[in-house]
Amino acid sequence: MNEEFSIRLAREDDIQTLEVLIPLSVRSLQASFYSSAQMEAALGPVFGVDRQLISDGTYFIVERSGHIVGCGGWSRRRAVFGGDRARTQADSSLDPERDPARIRAFFVHPEWARRGIGRSILSACESAICAAGFRDAVLVATLAGEPLYASFGYTVAERYMVPLTESLALPVVRMAKSFNSNDRNA
Repeated sequence: MNEEFSIRLAREDDIQTLEVLIPLSVRSLQASFYSSAQMEAALGPVFGVDRQLISDGTYFIVERSGHIVGCGGWSRRRAVFGGDRARTQADSSLDPERDPARIRAFFVHPEWARRGIGRSILSACESAICAAGFRDAVLVATLAGEPLYASFGYTVAERYMVPLTESLALPVVRMAKSFNSNDRNA
């Protein structure tokens, strides 16, 4: 990533900006893969802010000149995707000895797409995952995000549909990666 960008952990005071960035990112960068109806139905339940990631200190922000241009993170909790609006309690924790960490909620401002922002966030996530003692990671990728994750060695475990409404579903890809001992010591 270029030196004009900086990465940091997200804070509660970033939420308002994230709530603007996420729909902007989805409506632009997912438009080649999903219909407008699919994207609109997925905003919130599938594509949304998860405050638990922020409070756990596992959600990253990329800034340029003080403006948030990307976000994404990982989790040591059960949920594999989705915002927290419908959640009534905290997700239960994962055991790094037997459970894979979750890669979660990557969004990039459309004006800054394809500039290494997603790659830098994913690298930061993988370093943190290994430092936390996890041996594996899983994620649910959008069709637009699948190439990024594949370039990092994530493999397709399953393609499936996330139900959105009675008549709409969102095609997604469950992907997984195991880290070797060299990755965990990095």
